[in-house]
Amino acid sequence: MTAVTHQRQRYFACDTVARAMARLCHAPDTWGDALAMCWIVMPDHWHGLVQIGPGADLSRCIARFKALTARSLRCDHHIDAEIWQSGFHDHAVRRDEDLRAMARYLILNPVRAGLAACVGDYPYWNAGWL
Repeated sequence: MTAVTHQRQRYFACDTVARAMARLCHAPDTWGDALAMCWIVMPDHWHGLVQIGPGADLSRCIARFKALTARSLRCDHHIDAEIWQSGFHDHAVRRDEDLRAMARYLILNPVRAGLAACVGDYPYWNAGWL
């Protein structure tokens, strides 16, 4: 899944804001009946592999994530603007796709973007099994 900041604002280029966002991504309460298996916070967007629980709705899950993170960033970091663009991009994972390969691809985003020489140098990500 990918969620993009409003007008590609680089809110998460600020370490304090990126750390807060990472804490929220890691918190189980953020996801309700879903599980964030792997995620990365980039300067102007978020990527994640999210497992939707039984009976859960993908749109509601992302709406919850966006609402909680926007509220936190507005209150705690005094961002008085829209945080997220409406909508999101998703790709349903098929049974024959390798989740670990997808996670590796996802967490290599900062390396491809020139933000880090290796993924270990970039602090704003997590993958449950890596």
